[in-house]
Amino acid sequence: MITVVVYSDIGCPWASLGLFNLRRAAAAEGVRLAVDHRAFPLELFNARPTPKWILDPEISAVAECEPALGWTDWQGPESGYPVTMLPAMEAVQAVKGRPGPREAGLAASDQLDAALRHAFYAESRCISVHSEILAIADDCPLVDTGHLDTALRRGTFRGVLFDQWEEAKSPEVTGSPHFFLPDGTGLHNPGIAFSWPKGTRRPLITDYSPAFWTSLVRTLTPPTGACERQRPSANRGSRRHPSVEHA
Repeated sequence: MITVVVYSDIGCPWASLGLFNLRRAAAAEGVRLAVDHRAFPLELFNARPTPKWILDPEISAVAECEPALGWTDWQGPESGYPVTMLPAMEAVQAVKGRPGPREAGLAASDQLDAALRHAFYAESRCISVHSEILAIADDCPLVDTGHLDTALRRGTFRGVLFDQWEEAKSPEVTGSPHFFLPDGTGLHNPGIAFSWPKGTRRPLITDYSPAFWTSLVRTLTPPTGACERQRPSANRGSRRHPSVEHA
Protein backbone atom coordinates (compact mmCIF):
# COMPACT_ATOMS: atom_id res chain seq x y z
CA MET A 1 0.00 0.00 0.00
CA ILE A 2 1.32 3.42 -1.01
CA THR A 3 0.87 6.11 1.65
CA VAL A 4 0.73 9.84 0.94
CA VAL A 5 0.84 12.23 3.90
CA VAL A 6 -1.13 15.45 3.55
CA TYR A 7 -1.29 18.47 5.83
CA SER A 8 -4.52 20.36 5.25
CA ASP A 9 -7.53 22.11 6.70
CA ILE A 10 -10.96 20.68 5.89
CA GLY A 11 -12.10 24.27 5.37
CA CYS A 12 -9.47 24.87 2.66
CA PRO A 13 -11.04 24.60 -0.82
CA TRP A 14 -7.65 24.09 -2.51
CA ALA A 15 -6.84 21.15 -0.24
CA SER A 16 -10.26 19.65 -0.85
CA LEU A 17 -9.77 19.94 -4.60
CA GLY A 18 -6.31 18.35 -4.41
CA LEU A 19 -7.56 15.42 -2.34
CA PHE A 20 -10.50 14.93 -4.71
CA ASN A 21 -8.11 14.71 -7.65
CA LEU A 22 -5.71 12.39 -5.83
CA ARG A 23 -8.51 9.98 -4.92
CA ARG A 24 -10.02 10.13 -8.40
CA ALA A 25 -6.70 9.46 -10.11
CA ALA A 26 -5.88 6.56 -7.79
CA ALA A 27 -9.30 4.99 -8.41
CA ALA A 28 -8.99 5.42 -12.18
CA GLU A 29 -5.52 3.86 -12.19
CA GLY A 30 -6.51 1.03 -9.86
CA VAL A 31 -3.87 2.06 -7.31
CA ARG A 32 -4.33 1.13 -3.65
CA LEU A 33 -3.49 4.43 -2.02
CA ALA A 34 -3.64 5.38 1.66
CA VAL A 35 -3.89 9.01 2.75
CA ASP A 36 -2.40 9.88 6.13
CA HIS A 37 -4.23 13.05 7.15
CA ARG A 38 -2.45 15.64 9.28
CA ALA A 39 -4.08 18.88 10.40
CA PHE A 40 -3.00 22.28 9.12
CA PRO A 41 -5.52 24.25 11.19
CA LEU A 42 -5.84 27.67 9.60
CA GLU A 43 -7.82 29.08 12.52
CA LEU A 44 -4.97 28.28 14.92
CA PHE A 45 -2.35 29.78 12.62
CA ASN A 46 -4.43 32.91 12.11
CA ALA A 47 -6.03 33.12 15.59
CA ARG A 48 -9.46 33.62 14.03
CA PRO A 49 -12.06 31.68 12.06
CA THR A 50 -11.37 31.64 8.32
CA PRO A 51 -13.62 34.46 7.05
CA LYS A 52 -16.59 33.46 4.92
CA TRP A 53 -15.85 36.41 2.64
CA ILE A 54 -12.54 34.76 1.74
CA LEU A 55 -13.90 31.23 1.43
CA ASP A 56 -16.96 32.06 -0.67
CA PRO A 57 -15.06 33.33 -3.74
CA GLU A 58 -12.46 30.55 -3.43
CA ILE A 59 -15.18 27.90 -3.31
CA SER A 60 -16.93 29.48 -6.29
CA ALA A 61 -13.73 29.54 -8.35
CA VAL A 62 -12.87 25.93 -7.53
CA ALA A 63 -16.42 24.73 -8.20
CA GLU A 64 -16.39 26.40 -11.60
CA CYS A 65 -13.13 24.75 -12.70
CA GLU A 66 -14.13 21.27 -11.40
CA PRO A 67 -17.90 20.70 -11.73
CA ALA A 68 -17.53 17.03 -10.68
CA LEU A 69 -17.10 18.23 -7.10
CA GLY A 70 -20.77 19.20 -6.97
CA TRP A 71 -20.05 22.21 -4.77
CA THR A 72 -22.50 25.04 -4.30
CA ASP A 73 -22.69 28.39 -2.56
CA TRP A 74 -23.67 28.15 1.11
CA GLN A 75 -27.39 27.34 1.17
CA GLY A 76 -28.01 27.33 4.92
CA PRO A 77 -28.67 30.24 7.24
CA GLU A 78 -25.74 32.49 8.11
CA SER A 79 -26.10 31.40 11.73
CA GLY A 80 -25.44 27.81 10.67
CA TYR A 81 -22.13 28.50 8.95
CA PRO A 82 -19.23 26.59 10.61
CA VAL A 83 -17.20 28.89 12.84
CA THR A 84 -14.54 26.22 13.43
CA MET A 85 -13.17 23.17 11.62
CA LEU A 86 -11.34 21.78 14.66
CA PRO A 87 -14.04 19.26 15.67
CA ALA A 88 -14.20 17.86 12.13
CA MET A 89 -10.40 17.55 11.91
CA GLU A 90 -10.33 16.00 15.37
CA ALA A 91 -12.89 13.43 14.20
CA VAL A 92 -10.63 12.42 11.30
CA GLN A 93 -7.75 11.90 13.72
CA ALA A 94 -9.96 9.91 16.09
CA VAL A 95 -10.97 7.53 13.32
CA LYS A 96 -7.39 7.20 12.11
CA GLY A 97 -6.23 6.33 15.63
CA ARG A 98 -8.90 3.76 16.40
CA PRO A 99 -7.79 0.35 17.70
CA GLY A 100 -6.82 -2.12 14.99
CA PRO A 101 -4.58 -2.25 11.92
CA ARG A 102 -3.11 1.09 10.87
CA GLU A 103 -4.17 0.50 7.26
CA ALA A 104 -7.81 0.17 8.33
CA GLY A 105 -7.59 3.40 10.33
CA LEU A 106 -6.15 5.28 7.37
CA ALA A 107 -8.88 4.02 5.05
CA ALA A 108 -11.68 4.88 7.47
CA SER A 109 -10.29 8.33 8.27
CA ASP A 110 -9.92 9.16 4.59
CA GLN A 111 -13.49 8.08 3.97
CA LEU A 112 -14.70 10.35 6.77
CA ASP A 113 -12.50 13.22 5.60
CA ALA A 114 -14.01 13.03 2.10
CA ALA A 115 -17.53 12.84 3.52
CA LEU A 116 -17.02 15.84 5.82
CA ARG A 117 -15.67 17.95 2.98
CA HIS A 118 -18.57 16.99 0.72
CA ALA A 119 -21.06 17.73 3.49
CA PHE A 120 -19.66 21.25 3.93
CA TYR A 121 -19.00 22.28 0.33
CA ALA A 122 -21.81 20.45 -1.48
CA GLU A 123 -24.55 20.10 1.15
CA SER A 124 -24.08 23.23 3.31
CA ARG A 125 -23.95 21.22 6.55
CA CYS A 126 -22.47 22.69 9.72
CA ILE A 127 -19.58 20.32 10.38
CA SER A 128 -18.64 22.21 13.55
CA VAL A 129 -21.47 20.45 15.39
CA HIS A 130 -20.95 17.14 17.19
CA SER A 131 -24.28 15.62 16.11
CA GLU A 132 -23.70 16.59 12.47
CA ILE A 133 -20.26 14.97 12.44
CA LEU A 134 -21.75 11.75 13.83
CA ALA A 135 -24.58 11.82 11.27
CA ILE A 136 -22.02 12.11 8.47
CA ALA A 137 -19.94 9.32 10.02
CA ASP A 138 -23.03 7.08 10.09
CA ASP A 139 -23.01 7.15 6.28
CA CYS A 140 -19.37 5.99 6.15
CA PRO A 141 -19.27 2.17 6.13
CA LEU A 142 -15.67 2.03 7.36
CA VAL A 143 -16.22 4.29 10.37
CA ASP A 144 -17.16 3.00 13.83
CA THR A 145 -19.46 5.85 14.89
CA GLY A 146 -19.72 4.59 18.47
CA HIS A 147 -15.96 4.71 18.92
CA LEU A 148 -15.85 8.14 17.28
CA ASP A 149 -18.57 9.47 19.57
CA THR A 150 -16.70 8.30 22.66
CA ALA A 151 -13.41 9.76 21.42
CA LEU A 152 -14.99 13.14 20.71
CA ARG A 153 -16.81 13.24 24.06
CA ARG A 154 -13.55 12.58 25.89
CA GLY A 155 -11.37 14.77 23.67
CA THR A 156 -9.01 11.84 23.23
CA PHE A 157 -7.49 13.15 20.02
CA ARG A 158 -7.64 16.91 20.60
CA GLY A 159 -4.01 16.84 21.75
CA VAL A 160 -3.03 15.06 18.52
CA LEU A 161 -4.58 17.92 16.57
CA PHE A 162 -2.50 20.50 18.42
CA ASP A 163 0.63 18.38 18.07
CA GLN A 164 0.10 18.35 14.31
CA TRP A 165 -0.32 22.13 14.36
CA GLU A 166 3.13 22.34 15.93
CA GLU A 167 4.50 19.99 13.25
CA ALA A 168 2.91 22.13 10.55
CA LYS A 169 4.89 25.16 11.74
CA SER A 170 8.08 23.57 10.42
CA PRO A 171 9.66 25.09 7.29
CA GLU A 172 9.02 21.85 5.40
CA VAL A 173 5.25 22.42 5.52
CA THR A 174 4.34 25.41 3.38
CA GLY A 175 0.58 25.61 3.78
CA SER A 176 -2.73 23.87 3.12
CA PRO A 177 -2.52 21.55 1.26
CA HIS A 178 0.99 20.13 1.43
CA PHE A 179 1.41 16.58 0.14
CA PHE A 180 4.38 14.40 1.04
CA LEU A 181 5.12 11.40 -1.20
CA PRO A 182 6.64 8.15 0.07
CA ASP A 183 10.16 9.30 -0.94
CA GLY A 184 9.77 12.51 1.08
CA THR A 185 9.07 14.81 -1.88
CA GLY A 186 6.83 17.67 -0.79
CA LEU A 187 4.26 19.33 -3.06
CA HIS A 188 2.36 22.42 -1.98
CA ASN A 189 -1.01 22.89 -3.69
CA PRO A 190 0.04 21.06 -6.86
CA GLY A 191 -1.89 20.74 -10.11
CA ILE A 192 -3.32 24.26 -10.02
CA ALA A 193 -2.07 27.82 -10.25
CA PHE A 194 -3.97 30.98 -9.38
CA SER A 195 -3.59 34.61 -8.45
CA TRP A 196 -5.85 37.07 -6.72
CA PRO A 197 -5.48 40.39 -8.57
CA LYS A 198 -5.93 43.45 -6.42
CA GLY A 199 -9.43 44.86 -6.60
CA THR A 200 -11.06 41.64 -7.86
CA ARG A 201 -13.70 39.69 -5.99
CA ARG A 202 -12.36 36.19 -6.54
CA PRO A 203 -9.14 34.35 -7.35
CA LEU A 204 -8.16 33.90 -10.97
CA ILE A 205 -7.25 30.30 -11.79
CA THR A 206 -4.56 30.46 -14.46
CA ASP A 207 -3.83 26.75 -14.78
CA TYR A 208 -5.68 23.62 -13.72
CA SER A 209 -4.42 20.15 -14.59
CA PRO A 210 -6.28 17.04 -13.34
CA ALA A 211 -3.87 15.10 -15.58
CA PHE A 212 -1.09 16.08 -13.17
CA TRP A 213 -2.61 13.76 -10.58
CA THR A 214 -2.84 10.85 -13.01
CA SER A 215 0.81 11.32 -13.86
CA LEU A 216 1.70 11.57 -10.18
CA VAL A 217 -0.13 8.38 -9.25
CA ARG A 218 1.61 6.56 -12.08
CA THR A 219 5.01 7.67 -10.83
CA LEU A 220 4.19 6.17 -7.44
CA THR A 221 3.67 2.75 -9.00
CA PRO A 222 6.38 2.23 -11.66
CA PRO A 223 6.24 -1.07 -13.56
CA THR A 224 8.50 -3.79 -12.16
CA GLY A 225 11.94 -3.59 -13.73
CA ALA A 226 11.22 -0.33 -15.49
CA CYS A 227 13.38 2.72 -15.16
CA GLU A 228 12.15 5.28 -12.68
CA ARG A 229 9.85 7.76 -14.32
CA GLN A 230 10.46 11.45 -14.05
CA ARG A 231 8.20 13.11 -11.50
CA PRO A 232 5.63 15.51 -12.91
CA SER A 233 6.32 19.16 -12.23
CA ALA A 234 3.92 20.74 -9.77
CA ASN A 235 2.21 24.02 -10.52
CA ARG A 236 2.80 26.31 -7.57
CA GLY A 237 0.68 29.33 -8.28
CA SER A 238 0.45 30.12 -4.57
CA ARG A 239 3.24 29.63 -2.08
CA ARG A 240 0.74 29.84 0.73
CA HIS A 241 -3.01 29.58 1.10
CA PRO A 242 -4.43 33.15 1.08
CA SER A 243 -6.02 32.58 4.49
CA VAL A 244 -2.68 31.77 6.16
CA GLU A 245 -1.17 34.75 7.94
CA HIS A 246 1.94 33.61 9.77
CA ALA A 247 3.56 36.23 11.93
